[in-house]
Amino acid sequence: MDMKLNKDALQNKVGWKKMGISLPAFDYKAVCEYTAEHPSWIHFGVGNIFRGYIARLQQELLNNGLVKSGIIAAETFNSEIIDNNVANDNLTLLVTLKSCGTMENEVIASVTESLGVKHKERLKEIFSNRSLQMVSFTITEKGYKAIETNNEHV
Repeated sequence: MDMKLNKDALQNKVGWKKMGISLPAFDYKAVCEYTAEHPSWIHFGVGNIFRGYIARLQQELLNNGLVKSGIIAAETFNSEIIDNNVANDNLTLLVTLKSCGTMENEVIASVTESLGVKHKERLKEIFSNRSLQMVSFTITEKGYKAIETNNEHV
């Protein structure tokens, strides 16, 4: 079965289930639209830690109807991550290897928009929106190295 990771493919619930992949329990399109108008959370540093932990936790909140808004992903270090996110409609396939040796597969859809430094106007809109509640960061050794390198040239 040839399935691509994008918003249109999410409609094929039976196909994903046959492959053993869980889908979000919320209306992805509605969450994207709501978040675009009412951004509440923007996160910088959208690598594996973000996708595997932080975005998954927001997905759980969305699945349980505890929040209405997704996360806006922002990246200042690696624009390729943003390009990959956009190419897959900001969806991620999270594969978790359990201690018993089984795997859990889930499409993470809590990220609703991905922005890089070239999206300055949209970032300004988000930061000036009264609905914004949280700005968070994930900085790993790559980020520390970039900071060290940039400080050497100052």
